[in-house]
Amino acid sequence: MQFEGAVVREQGVTFAAVIVKRHVVDNPALAGQAIASFRRAFPGMPLVLMGQDSSSRAKWFGRRDIVRFLANTPLGAIPWRRYSLS
Repeated sequence: MQFEGAVVREQGVTFAAVIVKRHVVDNPALAGQAIASFRRAFPGMPLVLMGQDSSSRAKWFGRRDIVRFLANTPLGAIPWRRYSLS
């Protein structure tokens, strides 16, 4: 499976962000399952999810301090790239 994600190092914290469908971010049970499955690609890192609505507005799910930071970060400033998970 291929997906878009990023590894970010900010203020001494290294974490991962993964782009998912918006309905995943809106459903805590689905979001928890998604985080569990993506942990294999980012072992030992806190992981947050990002989904966008039809207006391309981002909504984040995950650790509150990271979500607060990312909510104030332009999406273009995040080093997104394609990852593979087998």
